Amino acid sequence: MKQLVIASSNAGKLREIQAMLGPLGCEILTQSALGIPDAEEPHLTFIENALAKARHAAALSHLPALADDSGICALALGGEPGVHSARYAGESAGRGERDARNNQKLVAALAAQADRRAYYYCAMVLVRHAADPQPLIGEGYWWGEISAQARGANGFGYDPHFLLPDLAKTAAELEPEYKNRISHRGQALRQLVDKIRSFP
Repeated sequence: MKQLVIASSNAGKLREIQAMLGPLGCEILTQSALGIPDAEEPHLTFIENALAKARHAAALSHLPALADDSGICALALGGEPGVHSARYAGESAGRGERDARNNQKLVAALAAQADRRAYYYCAMVLVRHAADPQPLIGEGYWWGEISAQARGANGFGYDPHFLLPDLAKTAAELEPEYKNRISHRGQALRQLVDKIRSFP
């Protein structure tokens, strides 16, 4: 595989994925650089949404494509926001404003809850072509809890409120390289890279 398209326009995800794809040794392209618009994400599961995004990018680029679908799931909320994480508080003009509104809504939803446990989940999918009958899939879970107070300037999305009790830090307080080693996205991508290497 000489080239690979990442099917995302999320700048935070692109930074993390590109930083972790070094072991593949191929040219990494972004769908936006190729003029490919975002795919629809109508499905009820992370894996189905990731697969739809990967197939969409592969069909329009005629190249192998990698996509992830990920989100945060709060136990006291029955797994919400889940697949709705990116637009939990609705659409807004910019990603920064959307992140802030999503975090406000999640913190408010958990305000009266004693159980603040939550986990990030990531499904990472690679298709070698748009009709690939055997997509490669990696998954990752990252456990923590939701903090009412935002801390840290790194990361994106829910990271400032995603507290890691063992480290006494939020995901946004971690150095990017360390976060990539332990995060849901890092786990999923390492699984996927291992599968890519073992596939003929």
